[in-house]
Parts: sequence; structure tokens; C-alpha cells
Amino acid sequence: MNKFSSLLVVSLLSGTITLGAYKLFLEENPGSESKLSITSDNYARNVSLGAENVDFTTAAENAVHYVVHVKNVTVSEIPSNPIMEYFYGYRGGQQQTQIGTGSGVIITEDGYIVTNNHVIQNATELEVTLNNNKSYKAKLIGTDSKMDIALLKVDAEEKLPYATFGNSDNMKVGEWVLAVGNPYNLNSTVTAGIVSAKARNLSKDGIQSFIQTDAAVNPGNSGGALVNTRGELVGINTMISSPTGSYAGYSFAVPSNITRKIIEDLMEYGNVQRGVLGVEGRELNSAASKEFGVKQTQGFYVNAVSKNSGAEKAGLKQGDIIVRLDNQPVNSFTDLSSYINTKRPNDVIQVGIIRNGDEKTVPVRLTKKELVNVDYNGFEFEDLDAADKKRFRLNEGVKIKDVSNEEYMEYAEVLKGSVILRIDGNKVTSMEQASRILNSKANNQKFRVELITQRGERLQMFL
Repeated sequence: MNKFSSLLVVSLLSGTITLGAYKLFLEENPGSESKLSITSDNYARNVSLGAENVDFTTAAENAVHYVVHVKNVTVSEIPSNPIMEYFYGYRGGQQQTQIGTGSGVIITEDGYIVTNNHVIQNATELEVTLNNNKSYKAKLIGTDSKMDIALLKVDAEEKLPYATFGNSDNMKVGEWVLAVGNPYNLNSTVTAGIVSAKARNLSKDGIQSFIQTDAAVNPGNSGGALVNTRGELVGINTMISSPTGSYAGYSFAVPSNITRKIIEDLMEYGNVQRGVLGVEGRELNSAASKEFGVKQTQGFYVNAVSKNSGAEKAGLKQGDIIVRLDNQPVNSFTDLSSYINTKRPNDVIQVGIIRNGDEKTVPVRLTKKELVNVDYNGFEFEDLDAADKKRFRLNEGVKIKDVSNEEYMEYAEVLKGSVILRIDGNKVTSMEQASRILNSKANNQKFRVELITQRGERLQMFL
């Protein structure tokens, strides 16, 4: 009997400790605000089940409440046209109002909302409507035009339903997902599909990494949620691949891990903190392996190491093959860039490399991107070194390192090595300043520069 009593006391005590640990570590602090909710990775997966055996209802029921409708009101002035005024009585100088729509995802109970940058671009007024038809004026907190992410904020009297972030790195090809949004101005609409591919790169600079899915996504879904069967946010629906402009097979979403990092940066710093490894090169395949004389056909071959970068300080060399970052395998450049996009300057990454046939791991501290190089609209810039300053007799400016913009390829030899002195009339003293100016612009927006060519000619032109 005493032994039974002892076991009962131990069982009750264990249950109390377990419940206390749950309260301490898993429940949110009721006094905390603007904290993103992140799921645990310990769960059972539904990957191998057919559609008829997967229950989508719980995930859909949760998601429709945290996905919202976003209305973008843009007011612009109609330019004057003397000919139209004379013949048709057309009057210029009047204001024209345009309305655009999209979707968004509530990510905190106090009203932070993530959407696409292209949904809210150039907006003079933003309005958000919840699934219960309540509408709120929204203000723009910050954007990342390169990854097409924007952060909004609404002030609501009550606590709002919000999404829990899932781990997009753990998504598997073939896993079931739901796309939730407001296409065609309808209330929250849910479609289902599978993950078709991961780490899809659709940009020339290679910094983007999308989850590809065959869930039906249409105009108005932009900024909506891609969720797994547990209702966790694993991506922000961004674009479709279609000859008609409507769904025709594939859609793409920014992974939740990249989205979460961008949002946390905007909340904490007001801008996106980008770290870089500091390597240049090519992803391997049969042809590249033959060209470089290596056996590996997967991985990232290092052609060059950037000056002042973490890679240089850690001792990475030309000829190294990067095959792993922390525990993530690297089979392509997109694998490499997508993982780096989830990190910040000064984060330390364990870089797995193959050097002369031997595998080793090197810890690399990421460098602030602006201290190494800046890419914008097919132009790559870098700071002046001591030789540049002596040659051009300058103490400041930034140098055009490379040109990949097809529109300017015929001038590439003239532009390469030229020093930019001003951007849109603003004096440029460093890469960090140039980055701030260029990051404030929309994608592919041209800018006016004053520069000195390698022959000493001073030019003004739009790039």
C-alpha cells in the first residue's frame, strides 16, 4: 500500500512538473505584444496520405480568420495635354483614383499584417477587411521590395486572430498545402495542392527562393497565406506562372522562414538586415564539374572570395566547394542564398566545404551586405580601395564592379570600373549610403548618376 501511495505521489508530482513546464515554455506571456508565434518542429507529418485521407477542415477554419482583404487606394494627377484639351475638351491636372486589391496575413494579436510589396506599392491609403467584415485603416511599417514583402499595422480594439509560423525548411515536396486569400474580392477562399518544388529562383540576381505549389492562386491572392495541414503559415503567396494572368498550373510563395526574418527586422530595425557570406561562383552540374576539374556534380563552386568578407576572414579559398550550411545541404546557388536570407550580419554559420577532396567545416561570421557589395537593377557596386582612390584622386564614391543589365551591355566595358559620385543628386560617400538610397526605390526603378569613367571622363546618365 505504501509503495502504491509513493507511486501515486510521484505520478502526480511528475504531472504537475510537466504541466508547469508547459505553462512556462509553451504558453505565451499574456502581457507580451507584437511577438511572432512560432510552431514546434515536433509533429506527425501527413505527407504520405492521399487527399481523401487528409483533413483540411481544421487548417482552413483557422486560416480564413487570420487572412484579410487589403485595399490599396492610389491617387495620381492626370497630366495636362493641350491637344486633347483643344479637340476634345479633355482637362488635365485633375486627380485620378485607382483601387487595387490583394490579401494579407495577421501575424500578431495586436494587428501586424504581412502582405506583398506589390499589393501596397504607391498607396496613398490602405484599408484592411477581416473575414468578419470589420474594416480598419492600415499604416505601412516597412517593405522589402527585393523579396516582395511588406508589413502593415492596424489598431483594433479587440485581440485579433493570428497565424503561427511553421518551419518552411522542413516542408517536403509532395506535402499537402492550402492557399488562402481573397481573389476576385471574395471573402477568404481556400484551395488545396501540393508542394511542387522548393528553392525556386525566378530573379536574375538569384536572391529569391520560392516554394512552388499547384494550389490554385488567382489575382487577389497576392499576400495571402500558404499553410500546411496543421494550419501553420509556411509561405506568403506572391505570384503565378500563367499565360492568361489567372491560375494555369503553378504558383509561388515566399517561404515563412525568410518572411519571418524580414518581418522581425522591420519591427526591430526599421529595415532589412542582410548578411552575406562573401563568395562568388557557380553551382555545379556535369558540365561545370568537367570545366573545373572536380568530381562533385552538386554544390556551390567558389570562384572568388570578396574582400573584407566573413568568408575571407575565415579562410575560404577559390576552388572550395560549399556543400552544407549548418545542417542544410547546398546543391545549388538558390539553396545557398535562401538559407543566408534567413540570417543577419554577425551570425556565425558552419560552412561545410570540400577542399582538394577532403571535407571540412569552417565557421564563418556573416558580413553586413553593404560592407562587401550592393546589387541593384543588374549593376553590382563596391567600395573604392586605396589604389582606386589614388588613381582617381578621390576620397569617396562607389565603383561599378559588374554590369549584367541587358539594356546596358553595349556600354558595359565603359561602365565597369567607373566611379559613381552622386545618385539622384545625392553625394555618395560609401557603399552603405548607396545601399540606403537604392533600397528606397521600387524594383527596376531607374536612377540618375554622375560618374567618372576609367578614362577620366565625367558623365551623367540614367541606369
